[in-house]
Amino acid sequence: MIDLKPVDTLVIGSGPGGYAAALRSAQLGMTTAIVERSRIGGVCTHVGCIPSKALIGEAHRFKLHKQWNHTVAADSFDDAQAYKEAVVNKQAGGVQYLLKTAGVMILEGEASLIDEHTASIQQAGAEQRISFKNAILATGSRPIELKALPYGGRIMSSTEALSLSQIPKSLAVIGGGYIGVELGQMYAKFGTKVTILEGGGQVLPGFEADLAAPVVRQLNEDGITIITEAIAVNAEQDASGLTLHYVTQGEQHAVRAEYALVTVGRRPNTDGGLGLENIGLQATGKGLIETDVQCRTAVPHIFAIGDITAGPALAHKASYEAKVAAEAIAGKPSIVDYRAMPLVVFSEPELASVGLTETACKEQGIPVIVGKSSFSINGRALALKEVSGFVKIIADQASGIVKGAQIVGIEASTLISELALAIEMGATVEDLAMTIHPHPTLGEVIMEAAENAVRKMRIAK
Repeated sequence: MIDLKPVDTLVIGSGPGGYAAALRSAQLGMTTAIVERSRIGGVCTHVGCIPSKALIGEAHRFKLHKQWNHTVAADSFDDAQAYKEAVVNKQAGGVQYLLKTAGVMILEGEASLIDEHTASIQQAGAEQRISFKNAILATGSRPIELKALPYGGRIMSSTEALSLSQIPKSLAVIGGGYIGVELGQMYAKFGTKVTILEGGGQVLPGFEADLAAPVVRQLNEDGITIITEAIAVNAEQDASGLTLHYVTQGEQHAVRAEYALVTVGRRPNTDGGLGLENIGLQATGKGLIETDVQCRTAVPHIFAIGDITAGPALAHKASYEAKVAAEAIAGKPSIVDYRAMPLVVFSEPELASVGLTETACKEQGIPVIVGKSSFSINGRALALKEVSGFVKIIADQASGIVKGAQIVGIEASTLISELALAIEMGATVEDLAMTIHPHPTLGEVIMEAAENAVRKMRIAK
């Protein structure tokens, strides 16, 4: 056993939360170590956000190429996978470079808390121990596995779905949330016959129906079959594929596919030897660790961030909480504020939301004005032949302060940042309407939605 040099901050997990925490800790002058059991960058970099967006981008280009040329090279998917790997490797290398140049000690192995100030790091039968003044737990999450559909063979999680060597002829997706829609639509663009089974009444259940509608239309145009209120029961695998049995409206049905992709959510990595019991911490029934506004657990010098805490499992939520936790350790008065936390789906068209929805405002009894504007009359969208969707801005009826916003349309993932800033700074719809937006750009749709809200406010008065 080797005893390592003590550190001020130990970070367990090197995903977008972990590496952001380590970097901020080092920037604030604290000696910092980060432990990773797999690959620096975590799930997001290697088998999540980055590779999925690389393949989604390649799928868009593949579809356009096919529309113009009608034929595509047989090795196009090989090229897409190679490009994805190059992107992943460059991103991972960049993360490692940032950590090293910041002076962060990088440790490889499985970390387990022995007591409140000591962790054991196991790798290939060898043990290292490190003592710390503070720790930030950023161990992330993994795909939920259904008992009736265990992973293996032709039943995949998102991890395996991103690494197929060939385009499947057919794919059954269990779960119509954002991961199921993104990956299902990506493969459909490559030519796969996709069926999505969703247990609820609509795909993308976290979004209001009017936001989801343009995406559903595109899914249909892409040849994707959507079956709602469908519960997967089991699957029978054979040499050429599988038969997936499901129940909808009380009736038994089956769909034949080459592979099945299960996307029903993610489970926090708080089990499996992290050692929470050794420091008196207990996860909730859902595997989450309870924290305060500084991401501090019940053990004051131990913090938890990202997917192992309450809230959506988002990379940018984890990196945001990482900075708050590191700054709290440094004695700064930083606290979390989730009012302007965006949510993005990289579907076609893209979906993005920030702040309160119109439905949430009604449920909370907040009188609001809703301003909308469509991409269909926007010059830039017309030039790009991407006219599906709209921008919706929800503002307080009396003050005009922006309470929330939703976008469905081209570059929604980029445009939502302007509206997140508006919420963060307490801007009004008049502020947005009076901001000069260059022409012709997609951002003008935000300005026009704000102008629509301003007109409605004046009428209401």
